[in-house]
Amino acid sequence: MTEAMGLRERKKLETARRIIRTAIGLFSERGFDNVSVQEIADASDVSKMTVFNYFGTKEDLVFWPMEEHFGDAARAVRERAAGESAVEAVRRQFLEMVATRDPAVGLHSEPFARRLRDLVMGTPVLKERAFLAAQRGTRDMAAHLAEETGDLMLATVAAAMISAARNALIEEHYRRIDAGEPVTTVAAEAPGRAERAFALVENGLGDYARRP
Repeated sequence: MTEAMGLRERKKLETARRIIRTAIGLFSERGFDNVSVQEIADASDVSKMTVFNYFGTKEDLVFWPMEEHFGDAARAVRERAAGESAVEAVRRQFLEMVATRDPAVGLHSEPFARRLRDLVMGTPVLKERAFLAAQRGTRDMAAHLAEETGDLMLATVAAAMISAARNALIEEHYRRIDAGEPVTTVAAEAPGRAERAFALVENGLGDYARRP
């Protein structure tokens, strides 16, 4: 991606990344609420105005690296091939991301990605924004399915179930890695878990947890 950019664009991207990494480091050390934008600017060797030129709010410094991923599942549904169901599309995309160990599905050993998630989960205002962004992604999926099928209620149920399965898989990755399991082990078992999770959605919950 950066190879196709001009020099000016590459420098802007490098500056944005430097500011983000500096901000995340300060937030992790002292807490999101205890770090000012001016302090981030000073530590990044840029002006406060430059920070705001790149990022509209302090929260955007945290969400810039991950914002687009909240819509991954909706995008998979929207761009799916003819003959491919919504579940099949999201499963295919998820397995592709597992294969590349995409940080967005929790399969990356790079410390920055994990520090970023810990920061979000440990900061109420950031956690709320992440929740709302995830909900927006689910609503977008439901809206697209409703446009295709003409039934908003069932589209909403389907989008909620698909999103829940996907989110549960990602949380499982984080839980196991945080507990000390090697990323390689978790990643190796991820495709099988994904197949089972999406099969549960695909096949319905009719006999699930039926008491004897």
